[in-house]
Amino acid sequence: MEIKRSGMIAIVGRPNVGKSTLTNALVGEKIAIVTNKPQTTRNRICAVVNRKDCQFVFMDTPGLHKARTKLGDYMVNVVKESVADVDAVLLLVEPIPHIGGPEAELIARIKSLNVPAVLVINKIDTVEKEALLAVMDTYAQAHTFNAILPISAKNSEGVEELLELLANFMPEGPQLFPEDMVTDQPERQVCAEILREKLLLCLDKEIPHGTAVELVRFAERERDEVIEVDATIYCEKVSHKGIIIGKGGAMLKKISTLARKDMERFMGAKVYLQTWVKVKENWRDNVNLIQNFGYKDQ
Repeated sequence: MEIKRSGMIAIVGRPNVGKSTLTNALVGEKIAIVTNKPQTTRNRICAVVNRKDCQFVFMDTPGLHKARTKLGDYMVNVVKESVADVDAVLLLVEPIPHIGGPEAELIARIKSLNVPAVLVINKIDTVEKEALLAVMDTYAQAHTFNAILPISAKNSEGVEELLELLANFMPEGPQLFPEDMVTDQPERQVCAEILREKLLLCLDKEIPHGTAVELVRFAERERDEVIEVDATIYCEKVSHKGIIIGKGGAMLKKISTLARKDMERFMGAKVYLQTWVKVKENWRDNVNLIQNFGYKDQ
C-alpha cells in the first residue's frame, strides 16, 4: 500500500520507564538496547514503522533526569531538542498515581508545543486494573491529553492499538524513510550499543555507566562473509578495567560472547569480535571525548 501519511513522534519519560522496550515492540525487532538500569539510552534513536498507508518515525530518547556530568547535560538536551519539532508526543509513565518532577517538566513542555499528546501508561502487567483509574485521573487533571492508553511494552500488549490511535494524528505527506528501513542508526552504531548493553547487564553499580564503546574496525571479509568487529571499551578508572576484564579475562569473554550473539542476530551474518579495555579518566566530563564517542548534537 502507498504511504499517504507520515510523521515524527517523540517518546519521552523518566529513566527506566520502558521507552526502549516500547520502541523495540513497535518495530518488532531489537534496535534499542534495554536494561533495568536507568539512563541506558544516551542518544536519540529513530525507529521506523509502516502500517497501512502510514509511516511512523518514533524517536526513543534518554530519560529526563538531573544531570551530574557533561554527558548527562548532553542526554537531557537530547530530550528537550527531540520534543521541539514533532507531529505528536508520547509521554510514557509508570502506573503510579503521582506526577514526579520529570513528568511535570515534560507536561509543561508538551503544553508549550501545542501538538497532539498521548499519555501511555506502561507496565500494566504489574498492577491491578482498578489501580489504573487513579493513575488516569491524576494525569487527566494535569493536562488534557488527546488520548490515554494503558499498555505493557514488555508483552507487546496494546502496541497495535497505540499505532491505530497515533495514525489519527499523522499529517498527509510522503514516506520519510525507505520501506525496508527500521532505524536510521548505522549498523556499526547498533553493534557498539549492543556491546554497551552487555556491559550494563553484566557489571554492577556505577562501573557500567562510566563505560563507552568505540568500534575501531567494522569490515566484511569477502571470502567468507564474516563481519570483523574490533571494539575498544573505555572506562574511567584502572580498578574498573580489572573488573571489566575479570579473573583470567572471564568477564570480558562473557560480555563479548553475549554481544557477538546479538550482533549476529541483528546483522544476519557471522561476526568475529575482538575487544580491548582502556582507561580514560573522567571522560564523561570531557566534551571532546564525549563527542569522539559519538554523542554529538543532532
